[in-house]
Amino acid sequence: MKFILFIEGQTERILPVFLKRWLDPQLSRPIGIKPICFKGNDNYLAEVEKRAALYLRQQDVIAIIGLLDLYGLNWPDYLNTPRERYDWAKQDLEKRVGHPKFRQFFAVHELEAWLLSDPDIFPTPLKTALRSAASNPEAVNSEQPPAKLLSKLYREKLKAGSGRVEYKKTVDGSELFRKLDPAIAYQKCPCLKELFDEMLRLAQAGGPPVEEEAWEA
Repeated sequence: MKFILFIEGQTERILPVFLKRWLDPQLSRPIGIKPICFKGNDNYLAEVEKRAALYLRQQDVIAIIGLLDLYGLNWPDYLNTPRERYDWAKQDLEKRVGHPKFRQFFAVHELEAWLLSDPDIFPTPLKTALRSAASNPEAVNSEQPPAKLLSKLYREKLKAGSGRVEYKKTVDGSELFRKLDPAIAYQKCPCLKELFDEMLRLAQAGGPPVEEEAWEA
């Protein structure tokens, strides 16, 4: 049995390993997580319904888990808070796919918020600068989202001789996710906690009850 993980870019390919490090110890047997990579937000939004239909009929799929950054999406002007935007976008995408085996989640405001939960995984010159963000990583907002904050701190705090004067999502982000303890991020990132809790519930139950014949792809 496995999850299908819809992700928006190459950086997120490290996520199945990260998610399994939290899920597997709590399950009677390890669970599979297969990443399906889209080409950014726009491609995800345009293709999610069609590509979901390719996997939802597979008997060994527990559920499709969609994951996007909340930063960079468009939403109605009347939505003011991240929670309002999260709930609206989640409902919209789940309604569009229209199948109980599809769950949409978001990183608030970017995946890098999860990394901010533990300053000790970063190079030493950045640790002190990131302490304040670590208490509430999802509050690092869309005015200066987490990846931009890291890019700024990498430029300011790391010397050119270190070879790491820029934060690179595909290189540094992947390395940091390998170091990050998912239990720390779980405690500090409420929206990530929702994702973990739902995946664990679905895995333990073997997936949501669904009448396959009642759904038209």
